[in-house]
Amino acid sequence: MYRIPFNWPSFEGQEQAYMVQAVANGHISGDGPFTEKCREILEKQLGALKVLLTPSGTHALELIALLLDIREGDEVIVPSFTFVSTANAFVLRGARPVFADIRPDTLNLDETQLERLITPRTRAIVVVHYAGVGCEMEAILETARRHGVAVVEDNAHGLFGTYKGKPLGTFGCLAALSFHETKNITCGEGGALIINDPQYIERAEIIREKGTDRARFFRGEVDKYTWVDVGSSYLLSDLLAAFLYAQLEVREQIQAKRRRIWEYYAEHLKEWAEAHGVRLPYVPPHCQQSYHLFYLLMPSLEERQALIAHLKARGILSVFHYQPLHLSAMGRRFGGHPGQCPVTEDVSDRLLRLPFYNAMTEEELAAVVSALKEFDGWTRRMN
Repeated sequence: MYRIPFNWPSFEGQEQAYMVQAVANGHISGDGPFTEKCREILEKQLGALKVLLTPSGTHALELIALLLDIREGDEVIVPSFTFVSTANAFVLRGARPVFADIRPDTLNLDETQLERLITPRTRAIVVVHYAGVGCEMEAILETARRHGVAVVEDNAHGLFGTYKGKPLGTFGCLAALSFHETKNITCGEGGALIINDPQYIERAEIIREKGTDRARFFRGEVDKYTWVDVGSSYLLSDLLAAFLYAQLEVREQIQAKRRRIWEYYAEHLKEWAEAHGVRLPYVPPHCQQSYHLFYLLMPSLEERQALIAHLKARGILSVFHYQPLHLSAMGRRFGGHPGQCPVTEDVSDRLLRLPFYNAMTEEELAAVVSALKEFDGWTRRMN
C-alpha cells in the first residue's frame, strides 16, 4: 500500500444519499430519473444537441462506430499515443486503424500529418485531447471537410476543457466521455455519447436500446416498440447515474481542487525541471485545460524508470502512460513498425505521471515534490 497513491476516488457531494434515493425510486436500470438529471447538466454545460449516458467511454466509442456505419475495409485515423479503446471500437467493426504521430508540445494528434494519411478509404479521424488539452481543431476540421471525412472526439480526458472558448467534445459530429474512476468526474465505470449532428440522434437511441424503438414508445410516438436496427445494451445503470449526478452537481468545486493540484506541481517543479532537462506539460494560450493529469517528460527512459523506483521506495506511486499502439502485437498486424511514429515512441519511453486525485492534500503534494527534488539518478551527459 502506497502512502501516496497515484489515484484515489472520493465522495464529493451527495453520492451515497442519491444512490439510496435511486433504490427508493424503484428504478436502478438505465434511463431513470438520475440519468435524465445528468443528461440535462451535460447538455446545458456543453451546449450539445444530445448526450446519452453509456456504461463506459469504450461503449460510447463503440456506439460511434456503429452510428458511422464503419465496415470492413474502411480506414480510421487514430493517434498511436492513446488508450486501446480509441482504436478497438473501430477495429471491432472491421476497420483498419491508421496510426498518426503526435505533436511534441501538447502530445495531441499532429494535424500536419493528416493529408498524407487520408486515402479514399478513410471514414473518420479520431482525435484525443490528451491530458484535457485541446487538439488543433480548426485545422483538423478543415482537412476533414475537404476530404469528406467525419471527425470524432475521444474526450475521455477533456470534460470542461475548451479550445478557443468552445467546449471540447462539441467539435466533431460525435464525441465520447469517460467517467472511469481515474477521471475528474466519476461513477466508477461510466461514459457518455455526445451528439453534435442531429442526423445521429434517433439512430443512437435505437442502437443503445438493443436495436429497438423503445425510446419512441416511452415518448408516445409509437403504440409499441419492436426490433428495428442492429443494437446492443449501451445504457448506464441509474444507480451509477445517481453517483455521477452528485459529482456533476459539485463540478466547479472538483475542478477547483484539481486546478490547485496542477498549479502546485507546475509552480514548485518549474526550476527543478529546468535544471535537469525535464519538460512539464504545455498548454497553448488558446486552450483551457481540464486539469486531468500532470506529467513529467524525463530526459531518458533510464531516468524515467529510476525516478519511478525512487518514488516507490518512498511510498509514492507514479506511473508511465500509453505504449505506442503501432508497436503493439495488434498494431503490427495492421502494418505498424518501428520509426512510424517517432514522437510517440520517444514520448512513451520518457513520460511519467505524478499522483493526482481530488482529495490530495498540500502535505501530500509537498511530499511528492520533496521526493522528486531528492532524486539523484541523473545520467551524466557530455557538454
